[in-house]
Order: sequence, then C-alpha cells, then structure tokens
Amino acid sequence: MIIQRYIYTELLQKLAWILSLLILVLASNRFVGFLADAAEGHLPADMVFLMLGFKMLATLPKILPVSILVAMLLAFSRMASDRELVILAAAGVSKLFQVKVVVRFALVFCFFVSVITLYLAPWAEKNIHELKQRARQESDISGIAPGQFKEFSQGDRVVYVQNASVEKGSMEEVFLQVRQDGKLGVLTSDSARFKIDEKSGNKYVIFSEGRRYVGEPGLLDYQITEYEKYAIQTESAKASTIGGKIAGLPTSEIFSSDNKVHQAEFQWRISLIISCLLLSILAILLMQSHASERRYTPFIIGISIYLIYSNLLSIAQTLLKRDAIPSIIGLWWVHLILIAILFLLYYLPQIRYMISQDDEHQLIPAEDSQER
Repeated sequence: MIIQRYIYTELLQKLAWILSLLILVLASNRFVGFLADAAEGHLPADMVFLMLGFKMLATLPKILPVSILVAMLLAFSRMASDRELVILAAAGVSKLFQVKVVVRFALVFCFFVSVITLYLAPWAEKNIHELKQRARQESDISGIAPGQFKEFSQGDRVVYVQNASVEKGSMEEVFLQVRQDGKLGVLTSDSARFKIDEKSGNKYVIFSEGRRYVGEPGLLDYQITEYEKYAIQTESAKASTIGGKIAGLPTSEIFSSDNKVHQAEFQWRISLIISCLLLSILAILLMQSHASERRYTPFIIGISIYLIYSNLLSIAQTLLKRDAIPSIIGLWWVHLILIAILFLLYYLPQIRYMISQDDEHQLIPAEDSQER
C-alpha cells in the first residue's frame, strides 16, 4: 500500500538520522575519555579503537528505545504540521490503521534490538571486561620504568624494579616497601609479576624467591622471613568491574539461573526490547491525541513519560537485585503501567466525547427552566 510505504520511509529516515546523531555524540565522548586514559598510561594506545568499538556496541541497546521514540515523534509531528494526518483521516485512514503500521515497523525494529541486546551486547561487554583486565596488567608493567620507584595504594606501597619486560609481564630484581598498621615492611625478590584474580577482580603482585623484613621504624626487632612465593594485594576490585562481568554473561546462562542478580539482568534485557514496541505506540498515540496542539507538546509529554518509565525500570531492577520484590513481579509492573497509559491515550477521544455529552445533557434542563 502506498500510504504504508510512505510512513515506513518517513520513519526509517528519521530513525537513521537520530541513531547516527546519538552514536556520533556518544562515540566522540567515549573516544576523548579513552584518549585521556591512554595519555595517562591506563590504556595501551593500540586498544583505543578496539575498546571504542566494543563500548559502542554494548551501549547501543540503551539508546535504541529513546531513538525510536524520538524518530516516531519527529516523523508524525512533521506529518501533523503539514496537515498530512488530517488528510489521511479525511481519506478514511483510521487511527487503528496507523497504529498497526507503527506496530509492524516496531516489531521489525524489536527483532534487530533483540539480536543486539541478547547476544551482541553481552559479547561486547565480555570483551570490554577482558580488555580492561589486560590493560590494567599492561599499564602496570609499562608504567614501571627500570631504575625508578612507582607508588601504589596512595603511597602505602612503593615498588622499585631493576629490569622489567612488558611482553612477558614480569619484573626482575624487585624491591617493595609496604606501610600497614604503623609497621614498615620491605620485600626483596629475584622476580615478580602482576596478577588479577578472575573471581574477585583484585590485583596482586606475586613475588618469587626472596626475603621479607617487617618491623617498626627506629627499632631493631625486625622479623625476617624467606619465602618461595609471596602475594600482596595492590588494588581491590571496583563495583563497576563486577557489574561489567554480569552484563557480559550470555543470555542463555542467566535465563536458567536462580540468582536474583542474574534474573534482574535478564529482565532488564527483555525490557529494552519491550520498551521499543511500547514507546513506538506511545509516540503515535501522543500525536493523535495532541495533533491540534503545538508541535513541541507531544515531545515534552513523550520525553517526560520516557524518563519516568526508564527510571522506574532502573528502580525495579535494583529492587529485584536486592530481593526486595519477587521475580514474578520484577520489572513487568512498570510495563503494565505504560500499557495502561497507552490504553488511556487510545480511548481519550471517546472519553472526551462522553464527558462533553454529559455536560450538554446537564445544560439542557437548566436552559429549559429559564425559558419557563
């Protein structure tokens, strides 16, 4: 049908324009941040573009719902300003037909979103986590210059290395000074290497074949210990790293899990897909209900509803992670609220008509009594 193809073309053009703009803005922001990390030595230069690509793929599901909402609002607001919606209604194209066209377009878009959200984004998150671990390890080794001191843990740990190999990730002739609980500890070792624990995410220095001296400065009662291997924690895992590991889990793994955190992550991924469909319907209903008003009115209402809806999803996800609500309720109650709003907007003209009819019936007896 010509009208259907015309609406599809209009929606696709606006969606491509909005997505390109958002991706460009986010990519520019992320790229500047990665360049700053590379300049400070926290990220190897050869990882910048690789990290940027994975980061954009992982962030894409979060911007797709708002992209289709804005694209729908732009397309139909342009049609409303050019009186095309009025012409379509006069030609017999009903509101239900327009909703069906939008739903068909949104379902195809939701399939695209589901592939990214359920498979590609977790894969990208997993690669980001692995690249961060590798970058942390390489930045530590590359940041240590032979014959110079380097501080860790805000100066509580000081490392001196005679020789360092970035390729092998090892150090030779190592000296370490540790301050803890008012005591001073000194370690000497033939070799050492950095290691990140996969489960906890904590960073350690593993010393091999050396001695450890522990005591209070100014006193002579030092404890001397010879060791074969000795590990010292230099940094603890961050919460964002743990969150990145969960976001990088395959969908098939968290789907069958009884863990509340995994269930919250799975429902969040499904919610991103559902939100694309619901927000698409919201856009067309807002334009139908406020077509006669100013052009920016549907945008204000639509973006306000989206912000509330998105925040409620985040709150519901947090509550589910903390086991404050059962998983059967989870994030689904937020979608039910939006569905109720959609039904209200769809039947809003009938509700207005019924209210106006009631007002007319109330005015008629009053006019009759005045004539008498």
